[in-house]
Amino acid sequence: MRSERVGIIDIGSNSVRLVLYERVGEEAYRAIDESKESARLSAAILPDGSIAQADIERLARILKEFRMLCHVHAAETVRAVATAAIRNATNGRQAAEQLHLLTGIPIEILSGEEEARLGFIGMINSIDVKDGFLIDIGGGSTEISLFRNRTLIRSVSLPFGAVNTAKTYTDQGNASKDDLKRIRDMVLASVKDEKWLSGHPDLPLIGLGGTIRSLCKIDQKKKKYAFTQSHMYEIGKEGMNELSDWLSSLDVQQRTKVEGLSGDRADIIVPGLIILHTLFSHIRASRCIVSGAGLRDGVFYETAFPDKPVVADVLADSVGNLLALHPAVFRPHVEQVARLAAKLFEDLSLETVFGRRALDLLQTAAMLYRIGVTVHFYNYNKHTFYLMVHSRLDGLSHRETVLCALIASYKSKSKARSMMLPYKDLLGDTDADLVYRLGSLLQLAISLDRSETQPLQEIRANVVKQDLAISWTSRHDPAIELREVERAAGEFKKGWGLRIRMTPATFSR
Repeated sequence: MRSERVGIIDIGSNSVRLVLYERVGEEAYRAIDESKESARLSAAILPDGSIAQADIERLARILKEFRMLCHVHAAETVRAVATAAIRNATNGRQAAEQLHLLTGIPIEILSGEEEARLGFIGMINSIDVKDGFLIDIGGGSTEISLFRNRTLIRSVSLPFGAVNTAKTYTDQGNASKDDLKRIRDMVLASVKDEKWLSGHPDLPLIGLGGTIRSLCKIDQKKKKYAFTQSHMYEIGKEGMNELSDWLSSLDVQQRTKVEGLSGDRADIIVPGLIILHTLFSHIRASRCIVSGAGLRDGVFYETAFPDKPVVADVLADSVGNLLALHPAVFRPHVEQVARLAAKLFEDLSLETVFGRRALDLLQTAAMLYRIGVTVHFYNYNKHTFYLMVHSRLDGLSHRETVLCALIASYKSKSKARSMMLPYKDLLGDTDADLVYRLGSLLQLAISLDRSETQPLQEIRANVVKQDLAISWTSRHDPAIELREVERAAGEFKKGWGLRIRMTPATFSR
């Protein structure tokens, strides 16, 4: 399977980042390396609005190091984009041309609209949300966009971010109540003519950038949150208010001791937070959702998949991508297991018990239950659980990701119960029953294709007294499957209180 490597460089106003991606086959991809260097370009802008020659040369040194990393990883394509600091500098165009001459890397200066569009592509391919606002608070600008039906409707780029706001309105990051009020007033004045921002209340606000990621890490540390990922983390109105009040009350020195906040953000986190909180309140958002995917991801999608940079089904695309990165899984087998599991779900009318979303969780678990074999066959269910919890499954909430991993790795009630314990604060009262039932149902579906040859053509299941009666037709003798069902019957009975009875049949059409 052919692989291709792509380097994406984001020259931001606060930092410069390189992400190296590997594209595997036609549609699969993964990030294989990342590097970040602090730049603080927005804070270094001279009084005449230009970037100093010393800062251009410092930036060139960083880009040369990134070019070397791209060479080491054999990246065939390197694409560098620059945002607000270079875009707004009076000598931005000349600086980009000089960087190209010094490093050999062409620099694309993105307009505010292009920055918003690419950030939207990165986000919409990783979060299954239909309508909402998107905010990207950078070092020198803030982009906010409205999307409906997963389509970008309108966006605006505002000329302030965490770094230049800190420089203008604070004393090296320390802010008085008057300073905070001036920031809020400045933000509101900048959007007073953007009437569309206040015309769509109660939509989620999806957040990109270092400010929102830092707030997520701080909130997770405060709450001793069990799930380690920031992507898809939610902060509600009350949480947003609490973070704003608490962090604003601390000076820079005190902020350096806040768990989850890196030291290089202690002086700019509050200006970024005030921008976020002010706009969150202004648009009357229902909640804030953290996106771990943004501008760099959008540039990669547009570069690697120019014909379809936006995916149609986020969860299906994410599952397919993860499967392609674990070639030890036999695709026809897991597709058969998913089909059989869905048929059992339908025949047992489980939508009325667990809701339609439970079928998505079951089928996701069915497709991924064997990825742990990539690590080692023995105890692969444990490896599957770890990989699913620590591989970003786009299209799922944190709770749903844990549920999928528990269902996919299910072996028994007792083992599932112990695996749930670290995530008890994420799970609801009825989730244990869902895991027991769908986990044992998945084990039954797996048994029905134990040979991985897809012998069963069709099954029908119904409950008859204390039995789950399954009638079936086959392409060839399913002897291995019938023996495996007998082995799975004991654990199934613990979850369902039903015996399994298999009967060959000829179905009438």
